[in-house]
Amino acid sequence: MADDNKFGELKSTLIKAKTNQPAEAESVDKRRDAKGRAYATGRRKESVARVWIKPGSGKITVNGRDEKTYFARPVLRMILRQPLIAASRDGQFDVVVTVKGGGLSGQAGAVRHGISRALVNYEPSLRPVLKPGGFLTRDPRAVERKKYGRPKARRSFQFSKR
Repeated sequence: MADDNKFGELKSTLIKAKTNQPAEAESVDKRRDAKGRAYATGRRKESVARVWIKPGSGKITVNGRDEKTYFARPVLRMILRQPLIAASRDGQFDVVVTVKGGGLSGQAGAVRHGISRALVNYEPSLRPVLKPGGFLTRDPRAVERKKYGRPKARRSFQFSKR
């Protein structure tokens, strides 16, 4: 009988602990640092982008340079802004990015992924808006490796009958 009593008490304390837990989780959900910035990492191909967002005038800085000088092609700048436009937050956040590796196309994709994840960290209610657009999913496509006995991944040497 004493064991049943102990089990009942233990069960009630666990239930109380579980009911108190979601209140703490909600306050932790917004992941911001002391300066009010949200951080996230984005990846695409061989590129890795570290992204910080904070409320501001909408300025995007990539590796210490303005987005227009770093990503000269308009298509790449459009890729960067896609998550902000989808979330109706274009011009509301200043974005600071450090990106390494890969080419410009991969870097633009990595920055887009990072901005999307940082927006969700800053404002968790944006997740249902960004998820269907595929902005939170890392693009798994990568360059196929070169195979032994071939000039490229799938290309064969030219066939000659002689």
